[in-house]
Amino acid sequence: MTLAGIELRYLVEQISEKVQDYYISNIYGITKDSILFKLHHTEKSDLFMMISTYGVWLTTVKIDQIEPNRLLKRLRSDLLRLKLKKIEQIGSERIAYFTFEGFGKEFVLVGEFFGDGNILLCNNEMKILALQHSIDVRHRKLSVGLEYTQPPNNGLDVFNISESDFDELKSTEFASAKWIGRTLGLPKKYVEGIFQIVNIDSKKIGNQLTCEEIKKLFDTTTKIVSDVISGNHSPVIIRDKKTEVLPIKLDSLDGEITKVSNFMEGLDIVFTENIVEKGKTIQSSGSDKKIKELQSQISEQEKAIQTVKERSKNITSVANSLYEMVKAGILSIEDNAAQEILKNHNAKLISEKGFSLIVIQDEKIKIDTKASLQSIASVLFNEAKKQSAAINSIREIKEKTEKKLEKFQNKTAGEQELVLVSEIRKKNWYERYRWFFTSDGLLAIGGRDAASNSAIVRKHLVKNDKIFHGDIFGSPFFILKEAQNAPETSMIEVAQATVCFSRAWREGMYGVSAFWVNPEQVKKSAPSGEFLPKGSFTIEGQRNFIKSETLRLAIGIIPQDDGYALACGPPGPIKKNSICYAKIEPHGLELVDVAKKIRIEFLKKHENIVRNISIDEFVRTLPAGKSQIKEIGIGDLQKDIPIEDELV
Repeated sequence: MTLAGIELRYLVEQISEKVQDYYISNIYGITKDSILFKLHHTEKSDLFMMISTYGVWLTTVKIDQIEPNRLLKRLRSDLLRLKLKKIEQIGSERIAYFTFEGFGKEFVLVGEFFGDGNILLCNNEMKILALQHSIDVRHRKLSVGLEYTQPPNNGLDVFNISESDFDELKSTEFASAKWIGRTLGLPKKYVEGIFQIVNIDSKKIGNQLTCEEIKKLFDTTTKIVSDVISGNHSPVIIRDKKTEVLPIKLDSLDGEITKVSNFMEGLDIVFTENIVEKGKTIQSSGSDKKIKELQSQISEQEKAIQTVKERSKNITSVANSLYEMVKAGILSIEDNAAQEILKNHNAKLISEKGFSLIVIQDEKIKIDTKASLQSIASVLFNEAKKQSAAINSIREIKEKTEKKLEKFQNKTAGEQELVLVSEIRKKNWYERYRWFFTSDGLLAIGGRDAASNSAIVRKHLVKNDKIFHGDIFGSPFFILKEAQNAPETSMIEVAQATVCFSRAWREGMYGVSAFWVNPEQVKKSAPSGEFLPKGSFTIEGQRNFIKSETLRLAIGIIPQDDGYALACGPPGPIKKNSICYAKIEPHGLELVDVAKKIRIEFLKKHENIVRNISIDEFVRTLPAGKSQIKEIGIGDLQKDIPIEDELV
């Protein structure tokens, strides 16, 4: 299935609306022609956008990498942390521009969704920086360093057609359906649908159409185009010889028809199936290739064993012939009679770089021609033993190769074609911030930066909450929800988290206190004539201080209603609410290194869950600065975890 230009227009408008103010937090290479973008917003749920040679869509699943993508490294280098400013379709073409901006830079990612498709990264002057594959044809050339050029457009813009444009049908000798398809760039499924609706033979020559028929074709075409781009949909998936999704249900569709809630969902299902099927083919061919490689290795090893056996046998035969020479009265290997006997055994004497060598079946053995024949025979017998020893080494290698082959051959077809697909868990609203549940089961949320500091206070601070701040410059705000009668334990835990996520952690400043106030004491605007930086607020009235006795946190995997999530907070509540945890203190390893180490330890305990939690997720959850791991343990909620439970 390929996208139509009218479908792309709808997708561009829908995705543009949803991704406003989002930035790129990660990029994944799925196949050589499919790339997954993780989009993050400080106040909204993450979005995942797939850009492929098939098209562009928002997805609810994550597919493990199937094959390397040549653009991935460059895209990560240039686009990470940049905002997706706009998406635009070029006319009615199946081409979309994705403009990324930030840090004084601007890049345009071009998606071409026709033919074999292409993905290109350009600078703000449309100079090509990287691309999926180069093109050199009559009408255009695409290569790194060149300016991007669009393919020539020979048809009409389907979004700006008038009734007079259809007058050309009166003079064409083409079949009318062919003219509409070519001129308007509409795929066969839409063209056939148009002719079925108006009840006109699609093979009817254009110049044989009546004015009334041409008007019907125009009206129906514009109606279908309008319905598709405006979202007036009744989307269906059609499974016949091939699987397709249509935003609108056309007449007399053949095959199994399944309704879907929206066109984007249908695209996600169909295009994901396409990628997975391609992945299975790649995995299966990879398995077949590996089996052939191992079989070839075994064959070569068997030949090597046979060759070494023959060589050892021939060397032994020559050594025995030397004793026969002694019995015959020959005293020197340089004797003509000795040379003749050697020749009969396919051996000969040569001199190379000043050394005397005896060559036996291409094996060169260094000897002393002045030595006795018995001494030379002893040298040859030793060489024959060495060759025999080599046979044992080759046999050991061959046995290992045979075990590898057996292991591969014993894999089921399903295992050989396995492509890991996991549903992207819809995160709870509080997971956008720092969060944990206290030992008493109360939710605490904290800011990660100035923007989220501002967001939690402006959007989530309500009457019965308590708000915390460290008695130090560079502290986040933390809110304890529903805290009107909060136990002292919860108050102390939130105070500890507030201090630990402040500058105190990075600098190892022990003994710092936090204070809490009521919501009405927080003023969201600066006093007259003063200025408040983003994420800052004015506190009025009494501050209630709680001293944090230690700098210690724990990160753990917390069960949620629909999966698992990472949380970081004081060790007590994290251990209580997790299936596994790691206690940390300041100093030690860099943030990324400690994240990697904790992830490895968690993998040992819950591989099926942790394998889909990225390093980025650990880094995002841990406090900024260096940390040292003090303890890895099993949480109080440890239990058997089903294989399908995963976190993305």
